[in-house]
Amino acid sequence: MEKLEAFKLLSDDIVQKLENLQITKPTAVQNEIIPKIIEGKNLIFQSETGTGKTFAYLLPLINKLEQDPDLIKTRIFVVAPTFELASQINTACKSITSRKTALFIGGAPIKRQIETLKEKPQIIIGTAARLVELIRLKKLKTSDAYTIVFDETDRLVKKETFEDTNELRNLMPLKIQVIACTATITRQTKIFFGGIDNVIMPQEDVLKKRISHWAIYAENRDKIDTLRKFLAAENPGKALIFTSRADQVENIHSKLTYKKIDCLSLHAKTDKQKRKNAIDKFRSGKAKILVTSDLAARGLDIPEITHVIQMDLPSDEDFFIHRSGRTARAGKTGINVVIGDEFEMRHYASLEKKLGIKVYPKELRNGKVCAPIIDETD
Repeated sequence: MEKLEAFKLLSDDIVQKLENLQITKPTAVQNEIIPKIIEGKNLIFQSETGTGKTFAYLLPLINKLEQDPDLIKTRIFVVAPTFELASQINTACKSITSRKTALFIGGAPIKRQIETLKEKPQIIIGTAARLVELIRLKKLKTSDAYTIVFDETDRLVKKETFEDTNELRNLMPLKIQVIACTATITRQTKIFFGGIDNVIMPQEDVLKKRISHWAIYAENRDKIDTLRKFLAAENPGKALIFTSRADQVENIHSKLTYKKIDCLSLHAKTDKQKRKNAIDKFRSGKAKILVTSDLAARGLDIPEITHVIQMDLPSDEDFFIHRSGRTARAGKTGINVVIGDEFEMRHYASLEKKLGIKVYPKELRNGKVCAPIIDETD
């Protein structure tokens, strides 16, 4: 018997809100996970970046919440490893429900957050350390919650965040439904969530099938000028530019701005309000170019990114995959460009073999991005 399309399990109101967002069919992970969450199962699911994991858990949880006549009890907790991801989850919630949500992250004034709790939000989203702090202060009640979600669990159970994540879980009611999602289920994740169902979604090979990989050679001193020429030639709809070092983020941003190229910058030390403003402008399309570091962009889910441009190659291949995966999300296609010197091009060639991707050399000629001219006499 053919599996029922998951959206048919949701209320007409939620389906209408999804249609307003131009979402009419569930992704593979949503089709698989929504019915399981509706059944009340505890589970951890793994699915590639950009496949729709956030709505896979939010839709069934909000569907249940909206059938609940109680409008003031805290029912759902969602914990995320970064401010950016927590903020995105909060935005996603608000797009499909009018029930009250609240965002609690470290670094923001706790007094203001305590005031927010007086408004009786039903969906609590935040970072583990701040949520634990509010619970310990007896400002945030957990006794009425029926679900907790751990998003990007691979990061939540790493050494630097494990203690807060573990304490938060222990502060929840014993019979609470536990949901976790990640792009990679690590050994530590399996141990932390031992005894609950694991759902591993088949690889969609986004990296191979939906992303075009380009290589543009440039000496280190010429990279930013090459980037400027590339942006002029390609005129990307929305471009995310990566560099490994935070100081290079500002260097690239200032040099592009000097050349009258409108762009924003984002790195780990950026003030939280500035980070939010930059992400909001980039998400809305008011700004088409964002220069960022790996740490600042972890978990960023921005729709319609057409180009990812890597100004260096990270030593960790997971960072390369993470960078590339910011484009070609939700079934779309995209372009991943590496602007690199000789050493980086050799590294890129080894990644090409290891990841099974096809890299196309490109060069800038007469204001256009072209395939290189092959000298037949060689």
